[in-house]
This record gives sequence, structure tokens and C-alpha cells, in this order.
Amino acid sequence: MGSDGYLPLFETRVAKGRLLYWLYAVSMVVGLISISVYRWTHFPSETGLRRWGWIGISMAELWFIFYWLITQTLRHRPVYRYAFKDRLSERYEEVLPGVDMFVCTADAEKEPPAMVMNTVLSMMAYDYPPEKLHVYLSDDGGSEVMFYALLEASRFAGRWLPFRRRFRIEPPAPTAYFSSSVEAPIGFSKEWREIKKLYEEMKDRIDECTKVGRVPDEARRMHRAFEEWDISISSRDHRTILEFFDAQIVIDGRDANTVDFEGMSMPTLVYLAREKRPGHQHNFKAGAMNALIRVSERISNSPIILNVDCDQYSNNSESIRNALCFFMDEEQSRSIAYVQFPQYCDNVTKNDLYGSDIKVINEVEHQTADANGGPLYIGSGCFHRRDVLCGKKFDANEPSVDWKELSARKVEESAEILVQTCKILASCTYEENTSWGNKMGLKYGCSVEDVITGLSIQCRGWRSVSYNTERRAFYGVAPTTLMETLIQHTRWSNGNFQIFLSKYNSLVYGHGKMPLKLRLSYCCYNLWAANCLATLYYVLAPPFYLLNGGALFPQLSSRWVLAYMYVFMAKYAYSLGEFVWVGGTMKGWCNEQRIWLYKRVTSYLYGFHGAVMKVLGFSEVSFVITAKRFDDDEGERYRKEMMEFGVDSTMFVVLAAIALFNLLALVSVVCKNIFFFFMVNSAGDAEICVLQVMLIGMIVGINLPVFEGMFVRKDKGCIPASVMYKAIAIVGLAYLSAIMVN
Repeated sequence: MGSDGYLPLFETRVAKGRLLYWLYAVSMVVGLISISVYRWTHFPSETGLRRWGWIGISMAELWFIFYWLITQTLRHRPVYRYAFKDRLSERYEEVLPGVDMFVCTADAEKEPPAMVMNTVLSMMAYDYPPEKLHVYLSDDGGSEVMFYALLEASRFAGRWLPFRRRFRIEPPAPTAYFSSSVEAPIGFSKEWREIKKLYEEMKDRIDECTKVGRVPDEARRMHRAFEEWDISISSRDHRTILEFFDAQIVIDGRDANTVDFEGMSMPTLVYLAREKRPGHQHNFKAGAMNALIRVSERISNSPIILNVDCDQYSNNSESIRNALCFFMDEEQSRSIAYVQFPQYCDNVTKNDLYGSDIKVINEVEHQTADANGGPLYIGSGCFHRRDVLCGKKFDANEPSVDWKELSARKVEESAEILVQTCKILASCTYEENTSWGNKMGLKYGCSVEDVITGLSIQCRGWRSVSYNTERRAFYGVAPTTLMETLIQHTRWSNGNFQIFLSKYNSLVYGHGKMPLKLRLSYCCYNLWAANCLATLYYVLAPPFYLLNGGALFPQLSSRWVLAYMYVFMAKYAYSLGEFVWVGGTMKGWCNEQRIWLYKRVTSYLYGFHGAVMKVLGFSEVSFVITAKRFDDDEGERYRKEMMEFGVDSTMFVVLAAIALFNLLALVSVVCKNIFFFFMVNSAGDAEICVLQVMLIGMIVGINLPVFEGMFVRKDKGCIPASVMYKAIAIVGLAYLSAIMVN
């Protein structure tokens, strides 16, 4: 407490016990310098293949050293935030601001409507005055099935909200709650069974409608809004569709809100499918978000905006109050533009088969970025100040926000004018010759519109906050196949590298606007794709030169081998310790290393190529939606942590070829040295190439699931024969090249 009696709504604590990290970092720097000195002092004098191999491996190592150094900006000083909701209630309960919550969906086939409704219902169920909550569903697929699902959810909400409120249900998402509570709780078992039955009936109706792809005739007759789909041409060619459910807006001078089963007010619920026409760029999720910003301004105009993906349901009914502690603190909140909660997934396996929970990013890197000036905006689970999202610059001399005034403002407009105005705001031509997508709203022209938008906000003088609660705020759905995981990371790496190659490069665009450490923090993600080249060389050159008889690393008897051994052991020991510290398992860490390699040689390679093509003008921005549904067999294999291949993809050809090439080199050198040992009484290449053999052995070990998918498994998730034959052909050509060069 300050001398004037001021009690902060949140506090910041710097992580303790960082001595071990600094010892590690300093020793790593010494080891990396030693490796560089070795490469420089042992440069081959002879011309030919070995010299080029040495140059290549040296360049790869220089890149790894450079990238490791900049990633330390996300390690050295994490901070942790703590919010005091009780103080918020004491000071601001009567003037809490309205909150507009945006849920974005784009494809009813890949994003099941029942899953989307689970997210919508969880947004409506926050522990917050319901008249100040406004939920907007942006259906960029313009699906009548999605609209029907929302209609069903709005009816069920009348029973779910009082049930959740009366019994303090957590999590506030029905699917998550009933999945975690399989037995009726003692004390309210009758109500529990009744609500569960209603929910399952609602879900069955939605699933049946989704399966047949058509809304029941009875439902169409009951709601006039379905007439919109009678005149729409397709999901990519239709006018704006806007409908209100339980809308708490002033219409024709009277309060038109509806109430739940207990007579309490319900949050506003709005469905929006913005207009789409051929020949008009819709700018994917960024365009949908900007349409929502404009439409919500006319309907509710709340000063705080929360946006979530359609699969990112609320897991903590206190999250809004937690976020408001950072926006409403009288002394510390002036420069805070957004509060980013981490993204977790509730369907990850025990050992996180595909590394979907990004534990270290969520619990270490974002916390350190917070200390540097603020974490990235990652597109979901983020609370924004509306005026900042619309382009406002930070002004330290501006008066503090008057929350009482903001909470009192209302939008008064006749129903007809309101609907027509909103339809214009969501039309496909509204943004022409405006600043939307550039100076206002989310930025266009990049497949990671969230990251580039957050960067531009911080360059306008604002900062952000990373907040991770003990009870996680949001849970999403992780990809359940390797293919979907790689596709997702292709988009992320492509978009981030686009930023690095554009005028928004944080080192240039942020000069004089952001702290250097924050600009470097962005580079850690912007340069994901660039890692593909060095990684590919490091997994292909050693086996090639081993087959060729050339050594690229120091001999075992050389003192320089100590530098390589130390860097290798220290790097992975620290990585393992960090992973276990944030709650991971040993096997989970092994899966993380495997996916790290797979992403770098496939997703990042594709992302790198796509970004370069975009900059050169040979391709346009694309946005691939990750599927959120899977069949029963696929789900069973995922639960058993069996890696899913199952499709003919060039990504899998790359993985299989790398695995087979390293295996061939390993078998070749083992057989060769056995021959030398028994027949010639010599150690052969064993002593000369020991580090090379160890590296290749590690790559072979990492790829055990690939070998299993090619040679052992017979289920639908195995590697297709077509992929294996292509990989064998590539490896055969590479082997012949190595032998012929020799």
C-alpha cells in the first residue's frame, strides 16, 4: 500500500533463482566461441568437395549460434503478474465496463458447429453482470447450419446460465464440464441430470443437422432469418446476414432483452455473416474481425473486446475480472493495450505427441517478452482496449480513463436503422478507400494478422501484458494428426517470415518505437522459417559426407571435441530441465524435440518458400483452416500416441527421405567399421567420424516413428507405400551421388 492508501489491482514479480540460467548462458557462449574458432582455424586447405562441405556446415553453425543468441532475449528475465479481483470489485463493481466478445468461425465442415456452440455458451457464462456481456459470432462460412446451431444454443443458454450461476460451475463450458463430471454431484444430482439431458439433446440435434447438411423444416418455419439462405448463392457469394438473439439493446425506446429460466438478464448474442462477393478481397480472419469491430460499435460499443477462436472455450469464469485488473488500475494501466492469455489445448495426450501445448512459449517466453515490453498478440484469448485496436496512439499526457462514463454509455437507435447500418458496415465494399486493415483494426496482407497487429500497436507506444492464471483461462483443440500440425506451423512460419521481409520488420519498423529486447523478441518468431536451411544442411550433409568418407567434425582425440560435446549436452540438459519445470514429462520433451525437427525440415521450408514467393509477387496470402474433427480410428490412435501419417504428402516424403538417408549412412559406417575391425585390424573411420556418427544416430532415433510407419504398422495411419517408394528413390539417387563423387 502506498502512502496515499492506494492498493494496486495487480503486481509484477521478477522470477527468482536465475543464477543457474546465467551460468548456463555464459558457459554456452564460451562453447559457441570455441566452435567458431575451431571452424576458422581448421579450414581445409585443399579444394574440392570437403572444402564446400566445411563452408556449408560452418554457415549452418553460425546461423544456429546467431539464432540461439537472439532467443536468449526470451529467457533471461521472466516476470509474473498477479491480479487482485477483490480490490477490483470493491472499487469498480458498480461501473464495470461492457465487454464485447468475438468468436470467429469460417468453415462448418472443419469446425463442428456443436464445438463452436460450446465456446459461445462458455462466453455467455462469465461471472460478470450479464447485461454488460455481448457475444458476437462471426460465421465467415455463412452456414445456415451454424446459424441453426446458434439458435439452439441461445435456447439452451436460458437453462445453462442459471444452473452454472446457482452451483458455481467450473468450467463454464458445457462439454468440458460434463466430460469432467461423469457422475451426478451430490447435492444437485436432479438438476445436473436434467441439464445434461437438455444439453445432449441439443447437441444431438446440431450434430444431426451438421451430418445431413440441412436445417429441419420445422426450424426454418419458426425463424424468418432462414429466408436469407434461400436467396444466397454460396458461402462466398452472399449479402450480409445479421441476427440478434436475446439482444439487450434499446430498440424503439424500450428494453427488448430476454431473461433466462430464473428471470435474470441474459447476455446479448449476435450472429454475423459479413457480405462476400466474387472479386472482392475478404482478408480472411482479419477482415472478419474488423467487420465485428465496426458492427459491435453500433450495437454495444463496449470499451473492452475479447476475441477467441471458435474452439477456444472459456475454462475460467473469472477471466474478465482478471483482465480488467490490468486495464483499470489507477497508476499502472495507462499504457496497457491488451492482455494476452496463453493458448492451451484440452485434448493433448499425456506426453503431448505433437507438441501442441507449447508449454515453454506459454510459461517462459511470453513472461520474458512481458518484461521486454509485452508479449505478442497471438490471435485468441486476448482482451483489447477498443480504441487502441482502432488505431489510437499512446499519449502519456492524456487523462486517465473515466470508467464510470464509459460504463454508462448506450447505443440508442431504432431496430430498422440499426440493422441496415450494421449491414452496410459489414458489406464487402465498405472498406474501400478507408484506413481499415492499415491504420485501423487488424492489419491485412499477412497470414498471421494477429502478430503484425500486435507489433503495430506496440510501435504506437503501447505495451501488453501476459497473464497466466492457476486455473487456465482458455482451452482449445489441438491438431490430432501430424499433417494438420505441420499445416498449422506452415501458416505460422510463413506469416512470421513475411513480417521479417516486409516494412514491418521489427528491427527497422520498431526502431525508436520499441525497446531493442522486444524487437529481438519478435525476431525469434519472425525467423522461424529461416531455420529450415541450416537444419536441412545439418541433417543431410553429415550422412552424405560419411558415405563419401569425409569428416566434418573434430576427431575424438582432438581437444576441440570438448566444445561440441559440452554445447550439445548443456543445450539439451537445459532444454529438458526447462520443459520439466513447466510441467512436462521426459517423453513429452522427446516428442517436442521430434516435432521441432519435423517442423524445421517441412513446415518451415514451405513457409520460407511461400514468404519469399509472396515478397517477389508470385503468390498471394492464403489462410488454411486447421480441421477440428477426426474419425474414431484416428482418435483412438491419437489417444495411444501413435503418430498419424496416412496421406500422400510431399512433407512426408521429405521426412521419410531424411530418415532413410541417415539410416543408410549409419548402417553403412557400422558395417564398414566391423569389416575393418575384423579383416584389417583397423578402427576404420570410427575414431575420425565419431561426432558425425553420433549426430546421425540421434537423427535415426528421432525418426523411429517414421520407420515404424513405413515398415511395421499396417493401420490407416501408417506411411502410404507411395510415400515410401518416392523416399527410397530419392535416397537411392543421393547414395549414388555420394559414391560417384567419392
